[in-house]
Amino acid sequence: MMICRLSKDFFFEAAHHLPNAGDGHPCRGPHGHSYRVEVVVEGPVDPKPGWVCDYGQISAAAEPIMRELDHRYLNEIIENPTSEMLCGWLWERLKPGLPGLCEITVQETPRARCTYRGK
Repeated sequence: MMICRLSKDFFFEAAHHLPNAGDGHPCRGPHGHSYRVEVVVEGPVDPKPGWVCDYGQISAAAEPIMRELDHRYLNEIIENPTSEMLCGWLWERLKPGLPGLCEITVQETPRARCTYRGK
């Protein structure tokens, strides 16, 4: 049996501040990011269609959530919207409707990202 991982990227723009960052920390004040979210699904390749799932299934699950976050102030949605907390928040919303979800990566900048695998 062939097991594969599919990944699809999604993007949104949002602002936040990190209320628990120390005084003087640059992320304590309001600022914004161009977020990239990678959603990864793993499972056996179904021999009939030849895929784990249709990429459209990943989009159908993730796009409404990305629209909910786009051009928002994340502190109105998540109390302490760090990359880690955002990964967990996304996982809780995606997992029920996306069989095989195995990994979510939230990238805030080209050099900073967090990956969550459901544990």
